Amino acid sequence: MLSLTCLGGAGTVTGSKHLLTCGNTRILIDCGLFQGLKNLRELNWQRLQVSPREIDAVVLTHGHLDHCGYLPRLVLDGFQGKIYCTPATRDVASLILLDSAWLQEKDAEFANRKGFSKHKPALPLYRVSDAERALAQFRTVALHDEVILPENARLLLREAGHILGAATAQIDIGGKRVVFSGDLGRYGDAVTHDPEAVPAADYVVIESTYGNRRHDRADPVRALGEVIERTVQRGGTVVIPAFAVGRAQTLIYLLWLLRQRGDLRNVPVYLDSPMATSATELLHKYESGHHIGMADCEAAGAAVTYVRDVEESKSLSASRYPKVIISASGMATGGRVLHHIAAFGPDYRNTLLFSGFQAAGTRGRKLLDGARETKIHGRWVPVNAEIAELPMLSAHADSDELMRWLSGFRRAPRQVFIVHGEAQASEALRERIGRDLGWRATVPRQDQEFVL
Repeated sequence: MLSLTCLGGAGTVTGSKHLLTCGNTRILIDCGLFQGLKNLRELNWQRLQVSPREIDAVVLTHGHLDHCGYLPRLVLDGFQGKIYCTPATRDVASLILLDSAWLQEKDAEFANRKGFSKHKPALPLYRVSDAERALAQFRTVALHDEVILPENARLLLREAGHILGAATAQIDIGGKRVVFSGDLGRYGDAVTHDPEAVPAADYVVIESTYGNRRHDRADPVRALGEVIERTVQRGGTVVIPAFAVGRAQTLIYLLWLLRQRGDLRNVPVYLDSPMATSATELLHKYESGHHIGMADCEAAGAAVTYVRDVEESKSLSASRYPKVIISASGMATGGRVLHHIAAFGPDYRNTLLFSGFQAAGTRGRKLLDGARETKIHGRWVPVNAEIAELPMLSAHADSDELMRWLSGFRRAPRQVFIVHGEAQASEALRERIGRDLGWRATVPRQDQEFVL
């Protein structure tokens, strides 16, 4: 018997974990961390429905925290199998997992020092040593190279766009073919490749982050320039919370294009994120993984000032001359960007510009929904700055693009499972798949099992 169980990423855009079980063989596709709402974050501390020791292998579609961030905990709890992904995903995941583990340790240390945790002592979900152990279990797989998994299951990865190294995963197991979209990227994106079509599958598991929305088709370079121009005219600074891997690199490239057009004038651009700086270097290592030529890549990178240490970051927050600051995290849930929001948020001349999806419960979502104050490091900060959003910069496929990818299948799958989306987005995509394609589609619940 073959079954699918969604251990995460069901009814939410975070915590993606999808378990295939065939007899005694268990393969986990993605192993993400829950983020956002407190009731979701608390799931990170609950035991999985299946023992990590009983999982034979993990297939990782890409290296974002909501898809790979639980791996160190899985290893800590006894997982001993291999973790399969593309070479670029392995390098991206290395940056993200080591950073996440370091933050886990620092947060626990801070909670114990200040005494505000109800746990005595407060413990990290996992440590740097656990992340290092997890990374030692990675095995890289090139796109289109079929790999044999435990019990003769077969894995084939294809281009997904989205970020460097992202892939869709085709798994043949128990006489059936199951395809996982992971996170699908945009068609015609300035940086990433188009998602690759998949010809056939018995079952499809597809993300639905933007399942109920279409992205604005406006020129992103022009839209970005307009936000910067009006902010600079007020004498203000533009702070852009950006995902360190993916969005930060796209923004650097678009800002360079803006400068090439002569529209950015002499406005300095700062990248204040050590992880984003390292991720930018990966564009050079994986030249075939994106559209940007090496000469343009180097020129765009050279047009940015990289903030290397905390003291430089503090000086940036203290400075009031007009500028653009790109800093992580993308949903303003942590990282150096919080210091910049605290410094620039109270002044109406400044702008907080969001360029990616903001999950429910995150600081970014609350600000976009109209919050005029936000709690940062234990104190409430008034937000009088302009709040702006450029949804066309999202790295996720919108509803039309999700349907375009599904239309690449040459025959109807037996069933489509819609995951990685908030309830309204997933339900809207389910209805559209039924209406436009006539396919059977289901929105799974957390821990719900389906016999395939």
